[in-house]
Formats: sequence, C-alpha cells, structure tokens
Amino acid sequence: MFIQVIQGTIADADLLRRQTERWEREIEPGAPGFLGSTSGVTPDGRAILLARFESEADARTNSDRPEQVAWWNETEKAFGGTVTFHDCRQVDALLGGGSNRARFVQVIQGRTNDQAEMRAQLRAAEPQIGDRRPEILGMTIAWHGDGGFTEAVYFTSEEQARRGEEATEQDEVRQDLMALIQGELTFFDLPQPELR
Repeated sequence: MFIQVIQGTIADADLLRRQTERWEREIEPGAPGFLGSTSGVTPDGRAILLARFESEADARTNSDRPEQVAWWNETEKAFGGTVTFHDCRQVDALLGGGSNRARFVQVIQGRTNDQAEMRAQLRAAEPQIGDRRPEILGMTIAWHGDGGFTEAVYFTSEEQARRGEEATEQDEVRQDLMALIQGELTFFDLPQPELR
C-alpha cells in the first residue's frame, strides 16, 4: 500500500466540500489503484487527507491525469497558505487498519529517532493495544521516509477515545513508544471524519 498525505489550513470550507463531492463523482471512478481515503477538518480549520493506493505507480498515474490536475488546481484555492504533501512508501496497518465504521478519527504526526524499533514495538504491542483499548477500531501508520510519520487512529466515538486515553496514560506500552519520539506530536482531531 502507498499513502499520500495532504494537509493545510482551510480558507474556504464550502469550496473544499464541493470539490470533494466532485472528486468522488467525477474523478474517483478513473483513479487507478485507489483504495480509499480518510479526511477531515479539525475544529480550528486544519484539513488533512490520507489517500490510499495499491502502489506508488498508481498514485503517480492518478496525479498525472489531466482531469486530476485540473481538479487540484481548483481545489488548492480552498487552502490558505502552503499545502504540504507526504509520499509514504512504507505503511503499517494495525488492528485491521482503517475502519469506515469510525465516528471519530485522531491523526497524529511526529518524528521518531528509530523508525525500525518503533515499527517493531508497534507490531509487538498490537495484541495489547487491542485488549486495552477496545474503542480503537484500527490504526494506520504512514511513514514519510525521513523518520516522520502520520498515524490515523479510528475510534468508536470521541468520548470513548478520551476515556481510553485517560485510563492508559501511564501504560507501559505507551511510555515505551513515547520514548522513541523526537520533539512534540501534532494532533488532528476529526470529529466528523470522511471515510471512503
């Protein structure tokens, strides 16, 4: 799987909504290898999209389609300032990966000082995470290629997510993973996620 992460601050939410509907209606049917997407806008106006493709080649082919280029040229106007892209060739899916049943998604971005160790710890901790956090429906971690990552966590609800987070704050698995993080984490809380 290949994931492209697109993010930026929204200046025109209505335009973004119209363009998203247009992409689903007109562009998606011809998008090679498109597997689905997770997107949303935070309460403070930051948008993030994780688009999943079968391969990097499929994503590139889609990006080069004239109709996709024209669509993006118009969609970009919905953003204020710079739009950031991350092409993620390494992807980990835990607990089944993304879930379209989620009613709340939290996207977390950060950087690790040891990507191989963090990936190994996440895989080893998967059964414990599933047992201790039943409100988590799935997780996807897209690696930027430079130690950076974008992690999407899919929850049954925001309320249950907050309760679970509080209950496991001192959890050993969580502490071990946090020890591998460089600097601060950035959170995108999506109370109304769009899941495809």
